[in-house]
Amino acid sequence: MSVEVGDKAPAFSMPTDGGGEISLKGLKGQNVILYFYPKDSTPGCTTEACDFRDLLPDFSRIDAAIVGVSKDSIKRHDNFKAKHELTFALGSDADSDVCERYGVWVEKSMYGRKFMGIERVTFLIDKKGVVRNVWRKVKVKGHAAEVLEAVKAL
Repeated sequence: MSVEVGDKAPAFSMPTDGGGEISLKGLKGQNVILYFYPKDSTPGCTTEACDFRDLLPDFSRIDAAIVGVSKDSIKRHDNFKAKHELTFALGSDADSDVCERYGVWVEKSMYGRKFMGIERVTFLIDKKGVVRNVWRKVKVKGHAAEVLEAVKAL
């Protein structure tokens, strides 16, 4: 399954850092940046998270919520958030349910070895729950700023 621009965003509900819970329904009325990343505390994922953190005041001013999603455990998310002073929700999709709904749980290849993993993808969901932009195979440098400009254009 692949989620495309113009699609109704698939509903989701998952546990978050700090023992919380987050759902698309609970974010209704806000623009949502739902970004999927492979693993906490890896170089690219750390840079991406810190870039979103640094721009969070700008996202907040335009009523946009940021949600990072990986398969990492709540404990790993808690440690990652504390170490990098992240101030937005990190969803734990341990069973890959949300990843599969959004089509980001894919076969990857590294050093000739094939395995299943999360593709780095960001979805911009508008206040009505419609996907307005999709960034696939994200290049981390400058990505958060590009997403911010897209939200401002809504």
